[in-house]
Amino acid sequence: MPGEVTLRTMLARPQLAVTNTPQVAYLLLDIQPSAAMTQVRMPVSVAFVLDRSGSMKGEKIDRVRRATSLAVDALDQQDVLSVVIFDHRVEVLVPATHVTNKRAIQESITRIRDAGGTKIAPGVERGLRELMAFGQNGIRRMILLTDGQTEQEHECLLRADDAGRAGVPITALGVGKDWNEDLLIDMANRSSGTADYIDQPDKIVEYFQNTVQRAQNTAINNASLTMRLVQGVTPRAVWQVIPLISNLGYRPVSDRDVNVPLGELETGSGRTLLVELLVDPKPVGQYRIGQAEVSYDVPALGLQAERARTDVMLSFTDDAAQAAQVTPQVMNIVEKVSAFKLQTRALQDLQSGDVSGATQKLKSAVTRLLNQGELELAQTMQQEVDNLQQTGQISSEGQKTMKFGTRKTVRLSDRDLPN
Repeated sequence: MPGEVTLRTMLARPQLAVTNTPQVAYLLLDIQPSAAMTQVRMPVSVAFVLDRSGSMKGEKIDRVRRATSLAVDALDQQDVLSVVIFDHRVEVLVPATHVTNKRAIQESITRIRDAGGTKIAPGVERGLRELMAFGQNGIRRMILLTDGQTEQEHECLLRADDAGRAGVPITALGVGKDWNEDLLIDMANRSSGTADYIDQPDKIVEYFQNTVQRAQNTAINNASLTMRLVQGVTPRAVWQVIPLISNLGYRPVSDRDVNVPLGELETGSGRTLLVELLVDPKPVGQYRIGQAEVSYDVPALGLQAERARTDVMLSFTDDAAQAAQVTPQVMNIVEKVSAFKLQTRALQDLQSGDVSGATQKLKSAVTRLLNQGELELAQTMQQEVDNLQQTGQISSEGQKTMKFGTRKTVRLSDRDLPN
């Protein structure tokens, strides 16, 4: 059936001033599964790969048991679940099985106890084997949770590469403060998954439930964006802003065409992208500057290589008042991406020893966050600015909050664009 995906575009400045020099244009692309897709449900296969090392003792291991047990309740007979636990060894607590006997599965989960050290890579490897036990049909997810450092970082990245090749996104979750956020982010990126920071154990339940729900909301896969641009329009960057801010990059297809793989699309959230374009000068008038096309599959409906497309129009004006008009929602998202870029560059400066440069960038990011109403995140960042000025360092908790918090500043309500 047509219309499984809708595609909307909106420019930050619908009209550019007539000038003699190229100008930057920001284009927001909102890619959404249609309302009809909420009725399409794919089987879901989830592997929980859980740290049960000694540092998980107490509330953390308690919350892991509860969160995993509640996640079982959200699944049904068409779904497959497995539970792998690891310390310095690996144990398959629940081999891959259809969720037909929830009570038996939950009884097994109650046996999770803390013990030993932290070796993540063997746990990920075994979790991936369990996910492959029922073939490659349906939506697959690995939920990895840890609270500690591991000595096998290179092996972890290799296993994340394996997951990426197998089409298994890893949701990599770190709880507490003694874990390597860069490692989990890299593992998530390599597998086309996500990473996040759980600052309090009582939030584990919410994260597990959200991950399962998002998997159940996925009915569209192999989505890909192609931008076909006219002569005089050059792509500079493609940012994902929903569900999380990240630099997607792009692959050149020809001199003016670029492709961005998107993977899966979830009903209710989809993907929202911010494309940065450099546009050559033009006389007064309205111009078609390109076309955006999304191709996708809907396996449950037997659909492959379906397409949604729309033209992108841009006007040039010699009226200063018209050229000054902006689309507030899009400009707000541009500012949020700018704050994310400042924070990222600040941490890079700090890593290279440039404390002064890091401090100045973080101060600018604080200002932008305050202007956006992100008061709690701005306050955390300001505390780290103070730490930098006093000690030349930032705290482990502050670094994690910045890396993960600024990625979440764009919300679903921000894409409520005028028709």
